[in-house]
Amino acid sequence: EAPPEIGPPTVDVVVAEPGSRALAVQTQGTVRPLREIKLVSRVGGRVEHVSPRFAQGGFFAADEELVKVEDVDYQFAIARAESQVAASQQRLAEERGRTLQAKREGRDLGSPQANDLFLRKPQIASAEAALRASEADLAAARLDLERTSVSAPFNGRISEKLVDIGQFVTPGTPIATVYATDAVEVRLPLTGRQVALLDLPLNYDNEPAARAGGAPVVLRARFANRDWEWQGRIVRTDASIDENSRVVYAVAEVEKPFAREAGSGRPPLAPGLFVYATISGRALQAVTELPRSALRTDGSVMVVDAQQRARARSVH
Repeated sequence: EAPPEIGPPTVDVVVAEPGSRALAVQTQGTVRPLREIKLVSRVGGRVEHVSPRFAQGGFFAADEELVKVEDVDYQFAIARAESQVAASQQRLAEERGRTLQAKREGRDLGSPQANDLFLRKPQIASAEAALRASEADLAAARLDLERTSVSAPFNGRISEKLVDIGQFVTPGTPIATVYATDAVEVRLPLTGRQVALLDLPLNYDNEPAARAGGAPVVLRARFANRDWEWQGRIVRTDASIDENSRVVYAVAEVEKPFAREAGSGRPPLAPGLFVYATISGRALQAVTELPRSALRTDGSVMVVDAQQRARARSVH
């Protein structure tokens, strides 16, 4: 009996379609505040009032009074400074009056110095300087009074509360640790191979590309047993390469991280949250998308040539 004929092997064929495609880069990082400061008192006194929002985790608006320091002493300082201004104005008016009287007499004492002294020019200059100094003291006293109201220059949240009502504070005493809620940032480590796939703002400050911002970023995190997403953008890179890991850190910024869309239960992108990031890469030309099973262990794929024969071809 004749042996059965063995036909050619059957293979799956995929039509290669080169085109322009972008590769995404996967990385991860921890959310940090874009701006975080120690709020300090610039004047001394007893804390006589605190805002209901002055609590750990509390939100506040820009220039909203968080802590009020007792201002009685500063009211007294303003009254004393106003009295000094009035006295300086009186002295200057008297000296100007004496100058007018001296001009009416019209004496010539023979030297410019003697004539200036007779016309009381040094006394006028001294009185004017004293008036300016007293007005400066009054302005400083009023400024100290304004500083009894402690606030922050941005919309923010309190991460640490350090004083409370009834406590005495001195100039420079920390009041709280606060951070801005308008935006947060995430430092994302990137290898050299990943950097080659991205449009990072690596240029000099005077080049437009450095100011235009980088690639869009999708941040993902799991919270309350659900997966959530936030949209951000690469805004800059660190000033140096990490000496230990030899990676470049790109900084992604997310605006309005505490805003909630209508009908959405998405939690805020709060500092300390660990997130996974997908960064959109630059468009690559003449790229073919193939299933992973098509790539052989030696970094080649089998390509069918014009003679309908499969031949190995190395690929990047």
